[in-house]
Amino acid sequence: MAKGLSLNETLFVAILLWAGIRGWLPIWAAGLLIGWYFSMRLLEDNGTLDRWNATRVLGIILMLRTGRGKVALETLARPRRFWRAYGEFSIWLCFLVMFGVILLIVLAAISTAMAPAQQNVLPASDLLLIPGVTSFVPFWWPVIGLVIALVIHEYSHGLQARAHGMQIRSFGLLLAGPLPVGAFAEPEYEEIVRAPRRERMRLYAAGPSINLLATFIVLILLSATATGFAAENPGVHASAIIEDTGAKDAGLQPYETITHIDEVRVVDYDSFTEAMKAYSSGETAEFTVMSSAAHGEVEQRVIEITFTDRWQFMMDRCEEQADCVPSELEEQLAEIGIEQGDAFVGVSNLRSNTAGVEGWTFIFDDQFSPAQKTLGLLFAPLGLLGMPIALEGHTMQLEHRALLTAGDGPIASAIGTEGMLAAFDFLFWLAWINFLLGFANLIPMIPFDGGHMFRDAAHSTMRFVMRGADPMRIEGAANRLSSMSSLIVLFIVAIPIILPRLV
Repeated sequence: MAKGLSLNETLFVAILLWAGIRGWLPIWAAGLLIGWYFSMRLLEDNGTLDRWNATRVLGIILMLRTGRGKVALETLARPRRFWRAYGEFSIWLCFLVMFGVILLIVLAAISTAMAPAQQNVLPASDLLLIPGVTSFVPFWWPVIGLVIALVIHEYSHGLQARAHGMQIRSFGLLLAGPLPVGAFAEPEYEEIVRAPRRERMRLYAAGPSINLLATFIVLILLSATATGFAAENPGVHASAIIEDTGAKDAGLQPYETITHIDEVRVVDYDSFTEAMKAYSSGETAEFTVMSSAAHGEVEQRVIEITFTDRWQFMMDRCEEQADCVPSELEEQLAEIGIEQGDAFVGVSNLRSNTAGVEGWTFIFDDQFSPAQKTLGLLFAPLGLLGMPIALEGHTMQLEHRALLTAGDGPIASAIGTEGMLAAFDFLFWLAWINFLLGFANLIPMIPFDGGHMFRDAAHSTMRFVMRGADPMRIEGAANRLSSMSSLIVLFIVAIPIILPRLV
């Protein structure tokens, strides 16, 4: 028999409605969650969830269990020495990244505290990082990436559990409506409690570490995909045209492709630079340009550009800036080879037409050394995180996207331009989700994996520091340290979120 709404349930529905009315959550999302809640409650009351081997937790979360995958897990976990060694590696990797996590959140808190009014205040819905709800996270590719990331995260936990002899009762997904919000490997918790702390730390570290390693593997695949693109119309383009220059006077538009200079072919930035060496300021050249497909039908035209003096232009700009010293600028220009009379078109941020993917091709670019490629790969995830915010949910600028086509490779030729772009988008979001999941899980605060690791590490540290003390006293000191650290981290994380909204 259906039950009436409890006080907590009434409060939950009221909060969702209030969030929708205030715009903190899209009204359709609030309605969907309320409808999902009552559907799950009905299925729970009539016994359907029991028949599905599912449980409703926290009101709207459906814990959907399955025994499938246990046989494969048992097979994969057989080289136990390997997985234990991997678990040991995971501990060191996770503590190293955890240090970076702490450093970043502390720096973010300090930056916000020093100038709270200057910080960008994201809408409340953007803080949740929910695909389709967060403004800079689209739905389909991130959701698919989230499912994959959650499954390998929990499966990695399961592998460590079996490698150390712990039983796994079931696997499953946590669903809030159609959206996966988590996954789980359900072990025998009594075995985890009784397990040695080092083994528990390996188990907790396995999930975040596999997401971090998956990030780097996917970034290599993303780089390989990026090399499979070519420019639909080889040439160069500029994102902005500078006032009072020859380009502006001639009517050159942003993102128009320059294909020829006086009939000399321009295919990329290097060939443009080489062609410009033949000209001096004051001279005129004919530029063949093509409009961008992002702005409608592609049209070709020829314009005449009279070159500005690059040296004089920069010196004039220096005089307009209070913090620029002309004598110092002269020395800097001489060092980089800019002299009086050098021709200047009058554009800003001139790039090749493959600019949309050039930043990702470095792993397969022979001009970089192995050391440079390794460093680039290690730090690439940090640049990856902010790109969807800067690009409003896109993996590259739409203008750059319109300039690309599939290259001559067998895979690119087989799947075409749309297939290549879809593969690039999928790999981008898969790397983004995996890194975010692994990175965030290493916040040293329970219930994150990093919090559990920190608690066990704190106990080992306290046992070393308090040698000879009563074990219960050591346990209490470790628990207090863990609880205190969780509160401190929570406070630090809250500063960039709350403080800008209070000023």
